[in-house]
Amino acid sequence: MKKRLSLLSLLLLNLSVFAQNPAPAAAQSKPIALVGGTIHVGDGKIIQNGTIIFDKGIITAIGDASTTVDKNSTEVINVQGKSVYPGIIAPAALIGLVEIGSVRSTFDQAENGQFNPNIRSLIAHNTDSEIIPTVRGNGVLIGQTTPEGSIISGTSSIMEYDGWNWEDAVLKKDDGIWLNYPTLIARQFSPEESRFVVKKNDKYIEQKNALQNFLADALAYAEITNPNPKNAKLEAMKGLFDGSKKLFIRTNYGKEIIEASKLAQQYKVKSIVIVGGEEADLALDFLKTNNIPVIVSPTHRLPNTPDEDVWNPYKLPARLMKAGVLTGMFYTEEFYKTRNLPFVAGTSAAFGMEKEDALKMITLNNAKILGIDNLVGTLEVGKQATIAVSEGDILDMRTNKVEYAFIRGKKINLDDKQKRLYKKYVDKYGISGK
Repeated sequence: MKKRLSLLSLLLLNLSVFAQNPAPAAAQSKPIALVGGTIHVGDGKIIQNGTIIFDKGIITAIGDASTTVDKNSTEVINVQGKSVYPGIIAPAALIGLVEIGSVRSTFDQAENGQFNPNIRSLIAHNTDSEIIPTVRGNGVLIGQTTPEGSIISGTSSIMEYDGWNWEDAVLKKDDGIWLNYPTLIARQFSPEESRFVVKKNDKYIEQKNALQNFLADALAYAEITNPNPKNAKLEAMKGLFDGSKKLFIRTNYGKEIIEASKLAQQYKVKSIVIVGGEEADLALDFLKTNNIPVIVSPTHRLPNTPDEDVWNPYKLPARLMKAGVLTGMFYTEEFYKTRNLPFVAGTSAAFGMEKEDALKMITLNNAKILGIDNLVGTLEVGKQATIAVSEGDILDMRTNKVEYAFIRGKKINLDDKQKRLYKKYVDKYGISGK
């Protein structure tokens, strides 16, 4: 009986280990050199047969095959025939805030009330999420954990996708406030007509007035040296007026992009970012003149109107970049599909954009927009070693196969629940192939 109980205990232990996410990676203990790969720096440069060395989480050397490597003290990884990239950065992400789309109790991305700038998303970020390993497997290693809902949703933070808790994972705390600008019109699905219809927002004036009043109160409060008592909501808004926080404005239509930006400027907001911008090409001159970056919606979507060019979503990123607008990209569909960010960016390379510029959108440009380009976004000496190594083109869903990933030099275990399930049923049914 004792033998049977021991055997059962071991079996249960093995099952529990099998079912859980990999533990967070240990800190880098010795220098690592990736040798022989094609290095995509992230700023448009490519180094053939390159070498990149990093120690204590920081890149110490990068160059071609002539770069010196101390093989006695360095772990050398041969990546010949593979491609080396900066870790992909996902803005406006729900990773860590939503776990199961059909289970309401796993949603933690929104709060009640119209104005919630004091809500900090990083505290809700779940580092044990089973979604996190699945996005790392496609090279997405950093994300902006972002609140949703209401007019002012809350405050986002930028997280590394590895860590025991949010304190371990946070890369930049409280980087910006999120505003869902009231729409003049809205596209809604009509069950009666079985199609999307355009409807006027009858509450637009009321919502805009409420927003103006709140911004006016926030600006007045920020000008008080020692407010007493303190107001938590207005305290959270202070960073918009001293430049320590960005205002991320979710809006799509050309007229609303201009209106929302001018409203923010009227109340002395220092740094504005447009998120969505599906009609940003109608506000090109305004965006360029005012130096306002855009994080565009992904390419894989339908046009907004029946008379719009069907390929417009694919062409938009190239139009913005050619006009001189700092352009990044995020993924808007189901939270778990954030892993597809490299592929929707890569598609833009077939519509007027160079492939390295498509990569730049989701690495360097996203880093610049989020204010972390001094840390990540490109593979340069002095920056953090947040790196993905793919067997093929990381922007192509057919060849993206990430074999190594490092976050601040930590070697990430790329196992995940989906890979385990795949192996389980391949083994069960004796299926061969990749």
